[in-house]
Amino acid sequence: MGLEPQMPISTRDVQQPVAPGVMTSADAAVVPAHKQSAWETFKSVITANPRMLTGFCILGFFVLLGLVGPLLARYDPSTLTNDLFQAPNATHWLGTTPRGEDIFSQLAYGTRTSLLVSFAAAIGSTLLSMIIGLTAGYFSGWIDDVLSFITNVFLVLPGLPLAIVIASFAVKGVWTVIAVLLFTSWPWGARVLRAQTLTVRQREFVSASRLMGENPLRIIFTEILPNEIAIVSSGFVGTFIYAALTEVALEFLGLGDTSKPSWGVILYWAQSQNALLAGGWWQFIPPGLCVAVLCAGLTFINFGIDEIANPSLRTERGMRKLLKHIKKTKAII
Repeated sequence: MGLEPQMPISTRDVQQPVAPGVMTSADAAVVPAHKQSAWETFKSVITANPRMLTGFCILGFFVLLGLVGPLLARYDPSTLTNDLFQAPNATHWLGTTPRGEDIFSQLAYGTRTSLLVSFAAAIGSTLLSMIIGLTAGYFSGWIDDVLSFITNVFLVLPGLPLAIVIASFAVKGVWTVIAVLLFTSWPWGARVLRAQTLTVRQREFVSASRLMGENPLRIIFTEILPNEIAIVSSGFVGTFIYAALTEVALEFLGLGDTSKPSWGVILYWAQSQNALLAGGWWQFIPPGLCVAVLCAGLTFINFGIDEIANPSLRTERGMRKLLKHIKKTKAII
């Protein structure tokens, strides 16, 4: 009986010993792919950037103060007590005003008001700048000329003096402050978005969509806008900072509703009651410190967005950390 010919054995047919915990190609084939969610991407980007992480922690603290602070306050912000102009103590954590009002209560309720006003103004201004900037940059022609002329007119007008003039003749109230901030804070973002849209509209994917007969609005908001989301985010944060500072300035000058607590209203009453001359540092330092810390936190967030979106600001160490965090949660292939 002759020997049957033996087939050559390749190295692929030999089972190699596998160390425990190491995934083989056969194991990977049965592992379901894990698609990285938007929240995981967002968390990876934040944790990889110390400045952005610090900024979001500061912003989160003030949001928490606005939500939980009124629940911790022992007094209503307008309640008059017998403890007149007292320094911080166990009963009044941040002291009282010359009328006996609890400053911690005013600060807690005022945080909610100031954040809502600034956030609403920033959202409205960002939406307006997106509509005007993207429309002017995409359509060009007479539409671009008209919208650019309006934008340039608002750019040369001084923002804060114009806001003071408008607020002086308008009805005092929260919505008036929001409208004034919205009216004076949109041109910068619109100008930047228009310039970027003029560049993006020349790309091949936009030209292809235009040749396929796509609706211009769909091209603007589904093809062009996603490529400018970093600029929109940075503009939103910058507008938030401007709105927070301008809102405090308007209310400090008495152009807001002084019957409702906010950081600017607390400073207004501190100035009206001569707290600085009387040595009542606890009446003006807490709201002033809140404004400074919040704007610093928002600036850190803006720096973090710039480092991610602007290639010239990306550091080798920061990009290594960002890629490391993203690889931890990306799909397993």
